[in-house]
Amino acid sequence: MNPTSPLIQLVDDDDAVRDGLALLIGTVGLRVAAWSHPQAFLDGFDRESIGAIVLDVRMPGASGLTVLEQLQAAGIDQPVIMLTGHGTVEMCRRAFKAGAAEFLEKPVDDERLLEALHDAVRAHVKVRGRNTADREARERFARLSDREREVLSLVVAGLTNKEIARALALSPRTVETHRAHLSAKLESPTLAQLIRRYAALAEAGEGAAGGP
Repeated sequence: MNPTSPLIQLVDDDDAVRDGLALLIGTVGLRVAAWSHPQAFLDGFDRESIGAIVLDVRMPGASGLTVLEQLQAAGIDQPVIMLTGHGTVEMCRRAFKAGAAEFLEKPVDDERLLEALHDAVRAHVKVRGRNTADREARERFARLSDREREVLSLVVAGLTNKEIARALALSPRTVETHRAHLSAKLESPTLAQLIRRYAALAEAGEGAAGGP
């Protein structure tokens, strides 16, 4: 199996259920890390991996719902699929309120579980990609001087170099120099790419900083 394939964390205290689900999940090319105790999972799972978590509700020690709430509080971004043999409306409501991606009853339908896992993995890949883009945007923005940030906001506002020069009491040539630095630091050789970078910064909560 490909060591870089998504990793599914499977937490269930029932040996037979855990082994059966691990075998099923492995048949579609997903790696599985199986855990029989919730605390062992919380202490040892790889939170940086791409994948999802399959979590039984009723287990000794902490319940699956308690574990789910702990994962949410810790900022874990892997989607969580809850499994239960004794589901109630209140249990389902609590699970979704705590951020569960899916809530399935045992005995679990194989196709439904695999479909939920594929959906969860795709969603997690998108989340990680967006987080990576946000982090890279913040890192690029951190390279800018205060003056370059001011110039950037005015460029995106549609001002010409001459208008920016008047607004900031600079020479047009100095503005051109700042724009060249912006393009280099934000890795945006064209105006369209520069604007897209600025939009990414705004989405990451950084784009408004340093504006006039």
